[in-house]
Amino acid sequence: MGVVAKRSSMTFYSGSDDHYSHRVRIVLAEKGVAVDVIEVNDDNRPDELADLNPYNSVPTLLDRDLVLYESKVMMEYLDERFPHPPLLPVYPVARAQSRLWMHRIEREWCPLVETIQQGSKKDAEKARKELRESITGISPIFEDMPFFMSDEFSLVDCCIAPILWRLPSLGVELPEKQVQPLMSYMERLFSRDAFKASLLEAEKEMRT
Repeated sequence: MGVVAKRSSMTFYSGSDDHYSHRVRIVLAEKGVAVDVIEVNDDNRPDELADLNPYNSVPTLLDRDLVLYESKVMMEYLDERFPHPPLLPVYPVARAQSRLWMHRIEREWCPLVETIQQGSKKDAEKARKELRESITGISPIFEDMPFFMSDEFSLVDCCIAPILWRLPSLGVELPEKQVQPLMSYMERLFSRDAFKASLLEAEKEMRT
């Protein structure tokens, strides 16, 4: 991954097709952190990962003696460790609202993505329908704000972008005429230099 300025040296164990890993890579790229990204899949699972992470899972972030293995914890840690550009609002109420949006994404969208990827054919088709309807339903909020409930790009967008990027590979087709504000939002997300830098080769192929 071509991340820009060298501010730190970290190691990030990242899933090859894992939207939780992708969200952290977006934050790393937005912050310009120098990081060694190690791709992990079932055929390539480094031995040291089990020593670092009791769950032997990705994403896992190693920063000197600190090991983190929950994506939202990583994202907030990186935002505090590298304060510029800030990816959470300054004021406590707005920060809490952002955290609540991230929680809702994890409760509502992430299980649907998992079902589409791993569930039975019947369950996957039901999850596709639910995800398509839920994503379509949020389109109007982008008529007034360029990013998710905000004028500024934030950690909430970092959580949403990897899911939206994966929609074609998940078999989720959006009714484009009905979701023009959302399509414009996706274009803003995907055209960001940091988003482009965050993509692994396998992810670039998802939309080609």
